[in-house]
Amino acid sequence: MHYRVKEKINKRFDCNLLVVCSQHIILCQEKRLQCMSFQGVKEREWVMESLIRYIKVIGGPPGREGLLVGLKNGQILKIFADNPFPINILKQTTSVRCLDMSSSRKKLAVVDEHSTCLVYDVITKELLFQEPNANSVAWNTHNEDMLCFSGSGLLNIKASSFPVHQQKLQGFVVGFSGSKIFCLHIYAMNTVEVPQSAPMYQYLEKKMYKEAFKIACLGVTDGDWQALAHTALEGLDFVTAKKAFIRVRDLRFLELIHSIEERKKRGEHDTQVFLGDVFAYQGKFNEAAKLYKRAGAEQKAMNMYTDLRMFDFAKEFIGSGDAADKKMLITKQADWARNINEPKAAAEMYLSAGEYIKAIDIIADHGWADMMIDVGRRIDKGDRESLSACAIALREMGQFMYAAEMYNKMGDSKALLDLYVEAKNWDEAFVLVEKMPEHKNSVYLPYANWLAENDRFEEAQQAFHKAGRQDQAVNVLEQLTHNAVCENRFEDAGYYYWKLSIQCLDIAKDEESKQDQMLKKFHQYQHLADMYYAYHSVQRYTDEPFTSHMPEALFHLSRFLLHHMTDKMATPHGLSMVYVLYTLAKQARSIGAYKIARFAYEKLQNYRIPPRFQEHIDIGSVTIRSKPFHDGEDLLPLCYRCSTTNPLMNGRGNQCINCKQPFLQSFVSFGMYIAFFSSGLFH
Repeated sequence: MHYRVKEKINKRFDCNLLVVCSQHIILCQEKRLQCMSFQGVKEREWVMESLIRYIKVIGGPPGREGLLVGLKNGQILKIFADNPFPINILKQTTSVRCLDMSSSRKKLAVVDEHSTCLVYDVITKELLFQEPNANSVAWNTHNEDMLCFSGSGLLNIKASSFPVHQQKLQGFVVGFSGSKIFCLHIYAMNTVEVPQSAPMYQYLEKKMYKEAFKIACLGVTDGDWQALAHTALEGLDFVTAKKAFIRVRDLRFLELIHSIEERKKRGEHDTQVFLGDVFAYQGKFNEAAKLYKRAGAEQKAMNMYTDLRMFDFAKEFIGSGDAADKKMLITKQADWARNINEPKAAAEMYLSAGEYIKAIDIIADHGWADMMIDVGRRIDKGDRESLSACAIALREMGQFMYAAEMYNKMGDSKALLDLYVEAKNWDEAFVLVEKMPEHKNSVYLPYANWLAENDRFEEAQQAFHKAGRQDQAVNVLEQLTHNAVCENRFEDAGYYYWKLSIQCLDIAKDEESKQDQMLKKFHQYQHLADMYYAYHSVQRYTDEPFTSHMPEALFHLSRFLLHHMTDKMATPHGLSMVYVLYTLAKQARSIGAYKIARFAYEKLQNYRIPPRFQEHIDIGSVTIRSKPFHDGEDLLPLCYRCSTTNPLMNGRGNQCINCKQPFLQSFVSFGMYIAFFSSGLFH
């Protein structure tokens, strides 16, 4: 702080004491007080009855300040700078050494010649209290009930009627503002910051929370604010506590206070319950529980201990025979056990509380099959939800037999059927589906798919047929046929085409709308079945070193195929004309049918011959020219309808050249021809 000259008075003043006001200087000389302006002009003078011992400016409007004057005879006066008449405040028996007046002008503190600090009520002139060992005194300008005085090297702070708080301090106290004390030591004016903790705690001990808050506002530590807040809260002074918690920014306790205030608005006025909430927030759980019990709120105590996971204490507050509370407590204990990764204990607790679904979830997560089975057998059959959850968990664990036991217990036949299907327990599924024919598709369709996945295609086709899925049954057979042809399994291909033809015939019987289409397909598949069956023997003859067929049978087989392959229909997939002609040429030559053998060799010249047959065909084509140009008469087929002898090769197909009656070949010997009469009288 820097000072500068305001006015300069060129006079010599003889005085014992001097004080400065806003516009005047007050000089004291023995019994006389003089009021001088800053220009050195004496404006007023007061003469006292006794020697003046102390002067103090106590404030006021500029130019009209008030002064306290203490005389040697114990008289104390109040003088205003613009008033010539002193006002007598009080008179004591001892001389005045120092004095001060409180901010409200209601209390007066005086230090007498015996170093005693005396405090008076200005209005009643009553001595309020006195303290020894004082040489100077000052009231706190911010607090009406606090003063300090110094003496014997100590600073004494007194709040209201509480005991004095002391600390070491050298010098004389001249001012007290908030938590700052101004002390004159020799020639230096010192400012001392004094925490107001001690007087605040004195107020708290007397449960004077509002006064303690005022003291705290003068300057205390954060810890003191916390203490004030909690003490006021315990005293249920929510206004003061709220202000203190706002100061320390403790949101948790502010929420508690807000909650209590809202409850009070709703009509709750049980202070013991409120205090129990306070203790619970402060961690004094035993005290809180006692208060709850005293207030008849055992439920709150139980909830508190339950939230704290102190379940043994919570059990003490369960009412006798109160099953709902007991179940709730066990459930919460189980939740806690689950959260701390003790699943088995949690599952057992859930079971004891009747929370089967939660227990089943835990057991299923950990795959405890034995425990799951015990739970399922313990559940009442009326609890379908729990039994269903148990059965589903057992299914996921692969315990199908025990899952079936649960479904039987529930009486859920549809779920049991689905279980058998999932477990591939087809025998049980078929037995059950006989009782529930409406669910036939639910069994036979998965069964057919399973058979197809396990390469049991023929059975799969039958299962699709039973399931009423004719389209899928046909698709399976078509795929099987295609695979058989690609793998040169022509006998199987013929069988599958025969099955396809029968399938088409069944569809034609069941669905009249598709009858024409299916009959057409029936004849097509029958024709293909015959060709693949016949070609199987030809392919075996050409690719394998030995054959079980006689030359005549192979001759008729290849001739049968040649007639059908030269029809207008395209050659079926997988059938080789080279193989047919090669077989026909060799077998015809061996049995004396030279004309058709020559025909086969000539035909072979138009095809791409495999290297392994090339030499044989070339030699055969040359040597056949040395043979007669006709077939043996015993080999020529006879039409039993018109008795016409037919050539071995007919360009119009396998039919009579005269009456055009088709020849039907026996698939047993391949060498016997049977005449067919359209009238149906002879076969």
